[in-house]
Amino acid sequence: MRRKRTERFLTIATVVFVLIFWIAITATGYFSETIIPSPQSVWESLLEVSQNGYKGHTLLEHLGTSMQRLVIAYLLVVVTAVPLGLLSGYNSKIRAILEPLVEFYRPLPPLAYYTILVLWMGIDESSKLALLYLAGFSPVYIACVAGVLRINEDYINGAKTLGATKTQIFFYVVLPAALTDIFTGLRTALGVEYTTLVAAEMVAATAGLGWLVLDASNYLRSDVVFMGVIIMGITGVLLDWMVRLAEERIVHWKGKD
Repeated sequence: MRRKRTERFLTIATVVFVLIFWIAITATGYFSETIIPSPQSVWESLLEVSQNGYKGHTLLEHLGTSMQRLVIAYLLVVVTAVPLGLLSGYNSKIRAILEPLVEFYRPLPPLAYYTILVLWMGIDESSKLALLYLAGFSPVYIACVAGVLRINEDYINGAKTLGATKTQIFFYVVLPAALTDIFTGLRTALGVEYTTLVAAEMVAATAGLGWLVLDASNYLRSDVVFMGVIIMGITGVLLDWMVRLAEERIVHWKGKD
């Protein structure tokens, strides 16, 4: 309990220090508002966009559009990458089919194949969702494969000795043992998808946090850019916290002897 209080204090102290440092830097007047806007101007921009909106959309609409794209793509990743990754780790033949495809596109920058997605799927939501999906698929897939391959073979052999079928071994031995790696992949994928969100909203988008930041930068609205980045950071932390909370509930034995 005392350790958690200390860690919480250090976290709060870090945030306060960054805020004070930001205020002190802008108060000197050494940097112009275009380069580093003051916290007050960012706060005023937040109030302005919240009340009047930005380019025809309210702040909640921008946030909701981005979250809708992110959540849909993320859920698609969960329902496809997790089972395929587990099956690839469990079956070398499936891994031989899927691994070359994943390893080929995984190192590519998202913008490198986004143009291809636009050519194939158009400039509507489908290409944006596909980009976010591909960005999040590979981290989850690789984590699941690694989680299965890391399982002690004695566990599997022991289950076989007790008469367990392949299906029972998969659900009662392989899946629980790989859960820690699965959630590591899910957290990584969430961060990768969020960083790709700006790229996904670059083409023919009229709403979304990524589009808002990009559009504001074109007009040198640094206050709006900082506001959008801060909102994206806060929502990203909240989403990651939700995944970690689910991990604590599902993988309740993690960190325990």
